[in-house]
Amino acid sequence: NQHLEEFYAPAEANRARILAAATAEFAERGFDAASMDAIAGRTHTTRALINYYFGSKEKLYLAVLQQAYAEIREAENQLDLDHLPPLAAIRRIVEFTYDYYVSHEYFVRLVVSENQAKGTHLKRSPALRRLNRPIVDRLSAVIERGRATGVLRSDVDPLDVHTAIAALGMFNVANQ
Repeated sequence: NQHLEEFYAPAEANRARILAAATAEFAERGFDAASMDAIAGRTHTTRALINYYFGSKEKLYLAVLQQAYAEIREAENQLDLDHLPPLAAIRRIVEFTYDYYVSHEYFVRLVVSENQAKGTHLKRSPALRRLNRPIVDRLSAVIERGRATGVLRSDVDPLDVHTAIAALGMFNVANQ
């Protein structure tokens, strides 16, 4: 077992380095303009090694998107919303989202780039579509509590609220 761990540790470190470099490259240039040679240069490796780990530029990009979305969803899971009144819980989500976008500019740049591509890559990844669902579900629960207590209208759509919250943070970061 120790030999297997020693064998896989460098592989995981290489994979992590490649993902970090690819995140920066895709965030700066978008999918189409990003260069596999530039990613290889940033990691002091070769395109062949990148393709060995990820298979193609598109699969690498999907891995970058998946990691970026997983990171924000993991951070959102730390939000303690259940004890807050509905409006305070929504305010907490707005504040968190805005702060996250400001401190994780690469995430905003990746999302904007993917939106400009009309979600081409997101549509191809069921895993990515599933990663977006938890925050909408949490927001739905908060909105339902707000409806039950009469502080929110019955026609408030959780997806629309999530979109508005995301747009607030995205606009400020993307237009700096």
